[in-house]
Amino acid sequence: MVRRRAAGAHLDRRGWLRGAPPPLWVRMLPILLAVGVGLATLISPEPLDIDFMLGAISPLAVLSYGPLATAGLGAASVVLLVVPGLHLDEPGNTDLLTLGFVSALSVFVSFVRSRRDAQLDLERTVAEAAQRALVPAVGGRVGAVRCASLYRAAQRGTLVGGDFFDVRTGPYGIRAVLGDVQGHGLSAVATVASVMGAFREAVLDEPDLEAIAARLDRRLRVNSEGTEHAELFATAVLLEFSPDVRSARVVSCGHPPPALLRGSAADAIDLEPGPPLGLGLAEFAPAAAVEVELSPGDRLFLTSDGVLEARNRAGAFYPLEQRLTRWGGTPLEALPNTVWADLRRFAPRVQDDVTMLVLEPTADRRADHGRAEPGSRAPGPRTPVAART
Repeated sequence: MVRRRAAGAHLDRRGWLRGAPPPLWVRMLPILLAVGVGLATLISPEPLDIDFMLGAISPLAVLSYGPLATAGLGAASVVLLVVPGLHLDEPGNTDLLTLGFVSALSVFVSFVRSRRDAQLDLERTVAEAAQRALVPAVGGRVGAVRCASLYRAAQRGTLVGGDFFDVRTGPYGIRAVLGDVQGHGLSAVATVASVMGAFREAVLDEPDLEAIAARLDRRLRVNSEGTEHAELFATAVLLEFSPDVRSARVVSCGHPPPALLRGSAADAIDLEPGPPLGLGLAEFAPAAAVEVELSPGDRLFLTSDGVLEARNRAGAFYPLEQRLTRWGGTPLEALPNTVWADLRRFAPRVQDDVTMLVLEPTADRRADHGRAEPGSRAPGPRTPVAART
């Protein structure tokens, strides 16, 4: 299985006020201020009372530079104050002591900031690795299926929230899942970890989607045991491709169905959703799978409630299927970002996790793409079901 980060995958959305490196204009501020004061005093025939501006050079340097660079810019400000050739308005000893104190204090603050930034960068790197392990970037190609994905967590500064998705290949073919656990943000991460771990194991062991859904349901019920009023549940849609990827079976556990994109048309697959996962039902039985016939160029668009329930200022829901008809010729890897940009224009305040997964069987439909590996069990018999195409 090949996994590559899709074009336009998750980018670092932190602003420089939230930990990202400062932009160029912020880095240039102390230098431009020093140069500006120097040029102004050289050009002016009369002394200028602008020495107070030199006191801002070191504090501005703290925003972007380390202790050594901050000390250098502080020294430059002191030099500008005492050079006789500059026409400053007779700065006194108090001005010099004040500027020296501010420069020294700025060096100390820069040292503390640099150490804290290094620690925060390390912690963020570890957090990103852990979160990527839960919900890895799905892109490029998995077996005979091309994939593109987008994930936007509702909680700022996090890479994963209450949504989950994955595409895996195993002895029984290519399987995909997309779902939404109760809640969002960091409080839902543990549940996402349990569900994703159960799915990845079930892909290797279970011969059909219904059995995978039952495995996920059991995992959530076990997690809820011993916790009063845990109410731990999730909605999910599961999908598997036939060995020749000319059809796909879909099961919904309380989750909106995928949309089938065929040319310029986009229609939700007509299926009956079963109960959500983890409700503690005595005998969990997901709804029967629906089989969808696929033609060359067809795409399956799976998404979370964060897209379907987004509202504009007038209170109208985002019309996903109507919008998808506009982008029939959009390259696969660009489609999730195109929908995301349109969603942001439609509903500027998206307050839920947003997940999109687009799957497209490739033109090369070799029959052995879903063949069971040597020594594995053969897939169990399947009952054909009607499909809306």
